Amino acid sequence: MNSSDQRRKRKRILRQSDSSLFPLPHLLSVRFLVLCFSFLAVLYLLSHTVIPFGSSAFHPVLVVSSLSLLSSSSSSSAESVQDFGSFKLPLRIENRVLFPDHVLLLVKNDGVLKKSGVDEVECVYFGKTLLSTNFSVQKVLSFDEYDEFRSVVRCPLPSVNYSADANLRWSGSRNGVWGGGEKGFWLDNLRVNSCSWDNVVYAAALDGSTVVVFVKGLNLRADRESDPSQFSCHFGLGKWGTNGRYVLRTKALSAAQEVVRCSLPRTLVNKPDKVKGIRVTIGATHYLHARVHKHVLVPSVAKVSSSGFEGRKRRIEGKYELCVCTMVWNQASAIREWIMYHSWLGVERWFIYDNNSDDGIDEVIQELDLENYNVTRHVWPWIKTQEAGFSHCALRARAECEWVSFMDVDEYFYFPYSPPRHQRFRKSGYAGQNSLRALVANFSSSSRTIAEIRTSCHSFGPSGLNSPPSQGVTVGYTCRLQSPERHKSIVRPDALDTTLLNVVHHFHLKKGFRYMNLPQSTAIINHYKYQVWEVFRAKFYRRVATYVADWQENQNEGSRDRAPGLGTEAIEPPDWPHKFCEVWDTGLRDFVLSNLADLSTGLLPWETHSASTD
Repeated sequence: MNSSDQRRKRKRILRQSDSSLFPLPHLLSVRFLVLCFSFLAVLYLLSHTVIPFGSSAFHPVLVVSSLSLLSSSSSSSAESVQDFGSFKLPLRIENRVLFPDHVLLLVKNDGVLKKSGVDEVECVYFGKTLLSTNFSVQKVLSFDEYDEFRSVVRCPLPSVNYSADANLRWSGSRNGVWGGGEKGFWLDNLRVNSCSWDNVVYAAALDGSTVVVFVKGLNLRADRESDPSQFSCHFGLGKWGTNGRYVLRTKALSAAQEVVRCSLPRTLVNKPDKVKGIRVTIGATHYLHARVHKHVLVPSVAKVSSSGFEGRKRRIEGKYELCVCTMVWNQASAIREWIMYHSWLGVERWFIYDNNSDDGIDEVIQELDLENYNVTRHVWPWIKTQEAGFSHCALRARAECEWVSFMDVDEYFYFPYSPPRHQRFRKSGYAGQNSLRALVANFSSSSRTIAEIRTSCHSFGPSGLNSPPSQGVTVGYTCRLQSPERHKSIVRPDALDTTLLNVVHHFHLKKGFRYMNLPQSTAIINHYKYQVWEVFRAKFYRRVATYVADWQENQNEGSRDRAPGLGTEAIEPPDWPHKFCEVWDTGLRDFVLSNLADLSTGLLPWETHSASTD
């Protein structure tokens, strides 16, 4: 065999050997495994990234876990706090929001915190450096039940050497860092990033096939609808909604002030059980170039609720004819007179949005509800959000109420004698019990297009008093400015514009609906705006409206929202008791004394309660 034949034979043997070691099907299977591995790796990377379908670039800021303002359920997979005799596991913090004067903690619990009381919990702050073992302990400012599974705990701001990421521990724990509980709980709490109140989604609610999202930081113009194409809603299902992982997106349908409305993703329409508890946040689109844009997610502490608008005491035969919604801060001393008086006029249902009160108003509301005034307190911890709160309440009341009055606790409806030409507004010339409900019921039956009733407000002054009147504001304050200031409205919630746009005094209506101004001889609102100095000074401390300047701000000093001549400091002006007094008006005082006073004792209903509890 020549050398060439030998070489050919060796090549043939080698080819046969290679083929036996690496047959073609085996090579194909290896390639398949490599492709599968690559595909799984891509899926893993995508699962840890926000997926904004249809966007060319997406740069989210860190989004914290969320909460529900209306739902009674929690979608968190974390363990509930349990009480094992004298041993209590640390409370699970779901969210932190940094306000100018306190740190708000949303805490998951199963009733242990409620049973224990706020005095058994302390705020703990760690040193700012990463490896610091220093910590500081301060008392909790206040505590509120938020829903069945969560609580609001307010902690003071820490000193400059400590982080604002406040933690909680049970009082008396020897170990300040771990509080006697498991280290894992505290590590999880440390991972919960704080949100600045200047830029956060703070509430979300299901409304049919849409979701309404309440956002702080959009900086949209007051009383104006904005271009919704700037925004989109991003939804997270289960664990996908935590740590900024949002996998579904829909375009915004409307945007105004602090409210953005989006359609639900198709996969969630008509599935309320799946929608309940879904986390949602807002993406704002900023156009950088003609073809390139990016999205910025607003940090979110909101979770969609599908069950919060169901009435607690709804009538079997239908809706209530007349309800009232208000937002309060420290009005415990005033709310009983206000509710009892207007209930006599026919108000059937009350929605009280409590904006961080600490004067025991929750106990007063519980007492009134036990007395069958049908009043509920809704914890609303979001400061300077009255317009958004009213929009939220309008949604909440729509399922229960034909008409809703939006007014403040220092505002009282009053019916002066009505001349013959105004008899169409009520049957009798002098208003009696349930006259306010009869008025709105008349509009319900006589007009399908009138959806808002506007009533002028007369502003009353201190009326020469130096201390709060013992019989209440309706009897004690009898001197006012001559000309009315502004108005307040009673609206049909199902006729409101989809933007829910309002300026506290009135709402925007859907096309085809209109408002009507009541003649002053038919009805008026007595606004006890400028009361004795100690009461007004408390009001001076803070205002709840978003688009109304605070007293301390040097803005719009000529506005009717401010006290003329007061300035920006809570210093009693000279002769305050006699200011804002141009017309002596005893009409409501005489009306109250003649209709509501007890014939045997002369006491008014709110006085009777005070006398029985002293």
